[in-house]
Amino acid sequence: MKIQAAVAAAALALVVSSGVYVAQSSSAANPTAASTTSTTSTTSTTGTLTQQAVSPTKKYKGVATHYDADGTGACSYPKSKNMMVAALNTSDYQNAQMCGAFLKVTGPKGNSIRVKIVDLCPGDCRLHQLDLSREAFAKLADPVTGQINVTWKLVTPKPAGPVSYVYKDGSTKWWCGVQVRNHRNPIKKLELKTASGWVNLARKEYNYFESPKGVGCGKKIRITDIFGHRLVDSGIKISTKVQKGAKQLPAA
Repeated sequence: MKIQAAVAAAALALVVSSGVYVAQSSSAANPTAASTTSTTSTTSTTGTLTQQAVSPTKKYKGVATHYDADGTGACSYPKSKNMMVAALNTSDYQNAQMCGAFLKVTGPKGNSIRVKIVDLCPGDCRLHQLDLSREAFAKLADPVTGQINVTWKLVTPKPAGPVSYVYKDGSTKWWCGVQVRNHRNPIKKLELKTASGWVNLARKEYNYFESPKGVGCGKKIRITDIFGHRLVDSGIKISTKVQKGAKQLPAA
């Protein structure tokens, strides 16, 4: 039990290149301003669903709690005026793969809401548990209730506009971190183009794909969602400003 407690405590702090991230539903992110950049984009699809823990064809049963959300959190998104957001338990969070994903959540009264995953629920959250914003929880039950039984399912609504990208502060041609935003489906993989081909970047728990030696930074970007759909964008510069791609990912 002492070992488990130590592991749980360690999970609450994750050291990343920019500092220390505290894994709680009110953790901070780095806001960035939007800008429009001329880009080109191509899409393709393999037609094969890649393997992942959260299946888009399955409905999950769990409990929902609530917290004071502002849109920021472990996914490193900026503050948002839209408070239909939630934090996901560690297992379903999948090392940030579910960041930006949309869930249809049905409460005990049978009514449903749609929320976006922006944060990681603390270590005491159970498998399939959601920590909803107070505003989202209130649409399903009185917040005084504290906890309710819910079912939830991954959905893929079309966002307004194309996907967008942002480079993490401190990114250079020697090291960079890249984040995908405004994507229709959960992102499985991000690659950068080099002279020798595409290089797959490792995804970090704070929702950035890192190139530790700067390989491909500032070059073409290729993303692959959990359904195998691919999108290639060029003209994305090393910048902490949000840059729009040319297209949106297709439906599941």
